Amino acid sequence: MIPEPSAGVVTRSSEQNTNSQVEATSSRAVNHSEDDSGNENRQKSVRRRKRTRKFPENVTRKRAKASCSGAGRAGGRQGKRKHVEAVTLFEVITMGKSAMQVVIDDWIETYATDRDSSLLDLISFFIQCSGCKGVVTAEMCQSKEDRDVMSKMVEELDEVAGLQYKKFLAFPWILTVTWPLDTDSAEYPLVQPGPHGRWFHSEFCDFVSVLVAQCQHNVIFDSYLMNTLISLLTELSNSYVRAFRHTCTLAAVKLLSSLMGVVLSLSAGIENSQKLYEVQKTKTVRQKSTQQLERIQKKITELQEKRAEVESMMDVIFKGVFLKRYRDVLPEIRSICMEELGLWMKLYNCMFLNDSYLKYMGWMMHDKAPDVRLKCVLGLQGLYSDPLLLPKLDLFTSRFKDRMISMTLDKDNEVAVQAMKLLVLISKLSDDVLTPEDYKQLLQFVYSSQRPLAVTAGELLFSRLLKAVAPAPDTQDEINEEEVHKHQTFARLKALLLFYQESELHKHVVFLVDSLWDCGGALLKDWPTLTSALLQDLSSHSPGFTPVEQAVLVEILVASVRQASEGPALAGRTGAKKVMNAREKKIQSDECLKLTEHLVVVLPKLLSKFSCSCDTVASLMRIPQYFLPDHPKAEDTQVISSLMAEMAAVLDLHSGPALLEAAARSYLSLCGEEAAWCSTARDARDALVQRWVDRLTELLGDSVTGESFSADEEKRKETVATLKRLRAFHNCHDLSQWSLFDLLSPLLSVERSQGGAPPEVLEEVLQCMSFIILWSLNTSGETLTCREKAVAQRLQLRLFCERSHRYLSHCDHNLMNRAFLGVCDVLTAHSYQLHMWDPASFGPLLYTPSPKLQRALLTFVCAHVFVGPDCDSQSRVSENSEGERLEDLHRRRNMLAAFCKLIVHGVLEMSMAAEVFMYYMKYHNDFGDIIKETIYRTRQIDKIESARSLVLSLQQLFVRLKREQESGGRAHPGVQTFTSIKELARRFALTFGDLVKFRECVVMIHRNGIEFVFQEFSQTPDTATPPYLSYLTILCEFSSKLLKPDKKTVLAYLQKHTAEHIINLREECWQPLIYYRASLLAVAEAEDAVSYVSSDRRLHLQNRCPFSKQKLEGSKSPCPFSAVDSKVSKVPRPSVSPSHQKTGDVDLFSVPPEPPTKSLTTAESVLSISNEPDDGTVEVEL
Repeated sequence: MIPEPSAGVVTRSSEQNTNSQVEATSSRAVNHSEDDSGNENRQKSVRRRKRTRKFPENVTRKRAKASCSGAGRAGGRQGKRKHVEAVTLFEVITMGKSAMQVVIDDWIETYATDRDSSLLDLISFFIQCSGCKGVVTAEMCQSKEDRDVMSKMVEELDEVAGLQYKKFLAFPWILTVTWPLDTDSAEYPLVQPGPHGRWFHSEFCDFVSVLVAQCQHNVIFDSYLMNTLISLLTELSNSYVRAFRHTCTLAAVKLLSSLMGVVLSLSAGIENSQKLYEVQKTKTVRQKSTQQLERIQKKITELQEKRAEVESMMDVIFKGVFLKRYRDVLPEIRSICMEELGLWMKLYNCMFLNDSYLKYMGWMMHDKAPDVRLKCVLGLQGLYSDPLLLPKLDLFTSRFKDRMISMTLDKDNEVAVQAMKLLVLISKLSDDVLTPEDYKQLLQFVYSSQRPLAVTAGELLFSRLLKAVAPAPDTQDEINEEEVHKHQTFARLKALLLFYQESELHKHVVFLVDSLWDCGGALLKDWPTLTSALLQDLSSHSPGFTPVEQAVLVEILVASVRQASEGPALAGRTGAKKVMNAREKKIQSDECLKLTEHLVVVLPKLLSKFSCSCDTVASLMRIPQYFLPDHPKAEDTQVISSLMAEMAAVLDLHSGPALLEAAARSYLSLCGEEAAWCSTARDARDALVQRWVDRLTELLGDSVTGESFSADEEKRKETVATLKRLRAFHNCHDLSQWSLFDLLSPLLSVERSQGGAPPEVLEEVLQCMSFIILWSLNTSGETLTCREKAVAQRLQLRLFCERSHRYLSHCDHNLMNRAFLGVCDVLTAHSYQLHMWDPASFGPLLYTPSPKLQRALLTFVCAHVFVGPDCDSQSRVSENSEGERLEDLHRRRNMLAAFCKLIVHGVLEMSMAAEVFMYYMKYHNDFGDIIKETIYRTRQIDKIESARSLVLSLQQLFVRLKREQESGGRAHPGVQTFTSIKELARRFALTFGDLVKFRECVVMIHRNGIEFVFQEFSQTPDTATPPYLSYLTILCEFSSKLLKPDKKTVLAYLQKHTAEHIINLREECWQPLIYYRASLLAVAEAEDAVSYVSSDRRLHLQNRCPFSKQKLEGSKSPCPFSAVDSKVSKVPRPSVSPSHQKTGDVDLFSVPPEPPTKSLTTAESVLSISNEPDDGTVEVEL
């Protein structure tokens, strides 16, 4: 971290140490020892042993005289400072603000007697705070205008000595800072991560402010301290070293802010003195004192001179530091400048709040760093919050209003939120700044996906449109307070409905209610007024609401009920508070109680009034889901009976999917165990379902005769509507007691050719039967009490799968999709129950789908999920709207996910996943996430089988491409190009991240690929190369995932399969083999591989012939290295020793030596696998 200066750091002679006066020509060096580090954690134990600080650390003063008064003063302060230890100025920032004031007071006393040494202490402090661990050398300067002196102001580095130098003028000092070159300038206190960096920033700023505050009455005006300090900070803030520039820029701007406090104090003194002067002037001649007037005038003049002097200091800092650093390359420095500029404008607006300074704020709102833009917006918020400052901001507002509006679209969420708050502030203080077009653009943010931004826009909407109080009606002279509140609420609701209807892009009532919840919660939670507005009739006395407005008002009512019950957590919107405290939970419980008490009585009336509107009543049907279960007035069964009766009446009238789903969920909530009215609700539900079952039995009895289905249009529609109601309720409720499976299964046995049921009827029947089986599997622990029931359950599952199999090839697409999803769902649930069931008790029996059904499911996925743009099923979608295209994509994603679940749960063999994996790249945008997750899930089950499936998919694609090329016909849509197959292999290889974990998998992939290419290949004059030899180029993508010993093993396996064939590697047809072998050898250039293989091949051909005695005794090798080989190894080619012949024949593709990193001996360069040294690694056995 930062070292502290060592004791006795000023280089002086012993004679100077005894003298309290500093000579003008003296030279001092401040050494920052690394051993005496300034880390406060390492100094804790040392500080306890230090004595109370009395003198500056750079000088040891000898006081020959000590007066009694001086001793008394020292003794009087001893109690105040007895807890302050003798520390350096740098250490004092670790001790808190109180200790900081005491030490600075001591420093001021020392400065009064020995200002040069004290000033060196202060200079050393700022150097240390920059994280410098070097040496500071100080020498006196006689004149600023000396050209020789100015020519020495350099900043350079000495790479030979390993040091950096920074020499600058801090008049009257010439300071030279020297520090090691290898010091990491990116690590200094201000940028340390965690709370320590933030703490140091705060303490450092406090030190500067306390220093100025303690000096403001004396030494600040001596024309020495501030001149030197400002010169020091200005020079260091211009350094190319980031630590100096950042730390000293912060110190400089904080110094300006502290000086601003001095100016404000002086201005207050001047104002008070002027008031006193005016009072003295108004006195009579006898009471007026000329001397006192002169004394007051002299004081005013003195204060004005001091203020002018401080303002001059501020101007020097602004021009010397701010104007150079507000565009610094470091975002932190730019952020500091903008933050302080906003503070200066607010505190001392008479000097800084003008267009000359405001332009910097406007320019930096375009900065690329989000934090800089944020500081600009926050600074402007402080300015616009003061109404007295608005006249000075008119030109700035007109110039940068468009930029402020555009910042609401900032990519940084916090900047966008604060920009919106700034515009809300402007709109409240000035009505004519934002135009109607601006408001129209800003108010659309209530539909934003970011909740903080939407809530701020909701505040603007509420203050702009909804907060205006409507005038009281003129029809009555006297109306009570309740009527006035009702009239005002109606007016606000009218304005809200008008805004919603004018929104052309968004129709999300839930988002609108959530945006207004914090500021307009009283309006949205006024459920009595909302329901009275819905229940009132249109009349001449009151304007009322139109049917369209009432439909929107119902949506607002339901959204407000949901918000009060569940909180701000909303799907599709981020930034909401997820955890509520005890107080918020109590408020939420009270609001749920209020809405339950009111709506449980009013909801039946609303259902009765809007029973003819399916969409409106579907929204109202969701309200019972948010009722408080343990309502204290639940004993009143008449109220809940009335509600259930109205809900049943609505269900008899409509059969829309949204209405049925909302009703089923509401019945589920009302029938819950924790609900106080569950018994009444369950009786009403059972009676309703029984009525539907009786009616369906009657309809099917009339329609199904023998082996045919015959019904007129009216009965068919009624049958479909009844099946929809039962299907919707069976999704949420267990209806097993009505034995619907036996009632519906005859409909699936009728053949299409013999007058089977219509597709819409069969679709509902399939979904109902799938729900029946799912509930049966879910409740197996309660229902399966003997083996006979388990057998009956398996028979139902088999019957459903067999009947659904027939409809996978139906002409109706919706029926096919329903049959496919139904089979996938029940098979997945059955597999899950088998894995989770206790074998000791009765449970589901094993059912395995037939191979024919498995192939049908795979064929269905390939034909209806992976659909190309030129297929018939896709062409009809491309002609429709974008919404329908997305809906079709969502449907296909659901079907693919259902099929992949069968593979993951072990229902289908893992090899069937190969047909899915091969489309990973071709349909990556649509199904890439699903296929990738399937790869990972199957790999967790059996990584070897999963890898084999990947290989199988690549081989199938390659074989199809090969056949397509040989046939020479038109390109089939299911055939992929060689480049796409190679890219698919590369993406598969990327999924093997851990090389050790997937070692066996990668070796298996290479072994399988080699067998695929060379197995069952017999070389003839007509077929010199294997037909699938180019597959080795695809296999190269997995070579980088092999460990080094595994590469040797795979290479040996390759040699085993190629040893029986005559291979001419100079021919182009063998290039795939060359590239594959090069990938195993990790050779960068293909020509190197050719050289290796050629030399090895010649060696092998010679080895196949009998060796002569001369060759065995050490003659020259018959296959020396070629010229290309010399690039790899510079050693001479060794002869083949007899020991090698004894161990066995030399393989066709022996392992060549890798490029040597050191000098090799002759024995080390022999090309033989058997001669490889044992490196202790474990090879994978093939």
